[in-house]
Amino acid sequence: MADTNKMIINLAVFGRTQSGKSSAGNILLGSTDFYSSLSPGSITKECSLGRSCYLHSFMRRGGQEITLQIQVLDTPGYPHSKLSMEHVKQEVKKALVHHFGQEGLHLALLVQRADVPFFGQEAFNPVQLIQELLGDSWKNYTAVLFTHAEKIEGAGISEDEYLHEASDTLLTLLNSVQQRYAFLYEKGNPCNEQRIKILERIMEFIKDNHYQVLSFT
Repeated sequence: MADTNKMIINLAVFGRTQSGKSSAGNILLGSTDFYSSLSPGSITKECSLGRSCYLHSFMRRGGQEITLQIQVLDTPGYPHSKLSMEHVKQEVKKALVHHFGQEGLHLALLVQRADVPFFGQEAFNPVQLIQELLGDSWKNYTAVLFTHAEKIEGAGISEDEYLHEASDTLLTLLNSVQQRYAFLYEKGNPCNEQRIKILERIMEFIKDNHYQVLSFT
């Protein structure tokens, strides 16, 4: 970018229907760009891009204070209750090229409900979608975002206990993405406080990746 004091971070959210992708995207953006509601079926039917306001002096890099802007690509659930898996795949592929073709994608967030066990083919479908869209480098550009973490907290289960009892499938996935994960508490914490905490965690992942991006040109 021309202004070295500004940084744009490009993220995309993936996951099963009702996993909390759109809601998570709104928290990351600090807005209500994406429609989110409890529903027996898939709500998001097409990809859409949301942009946050500038977060001034969010971090320091090279001795300078950096102003941050977040861009989030919201994607349909995979599998989808109304759209074929091939249709969703093609729509997401086109959106990645359109929005992040040249700027590149910093991180794909696999959104997984903390209160829903991760096992079986349906749970792994979004992972396969990420693998197909991001290619061989997917492990370097993927993190797991556990939504509805307030429910396991309400059950008296800590994050460490949750991971200790997790399925082998989930533990294998976390190992594959180099333990890049974060828990999102949608209740009990002020939205802004939760947002900053999650963004700081995400920026740790991106920094560890040397701010590299995956392009789709």
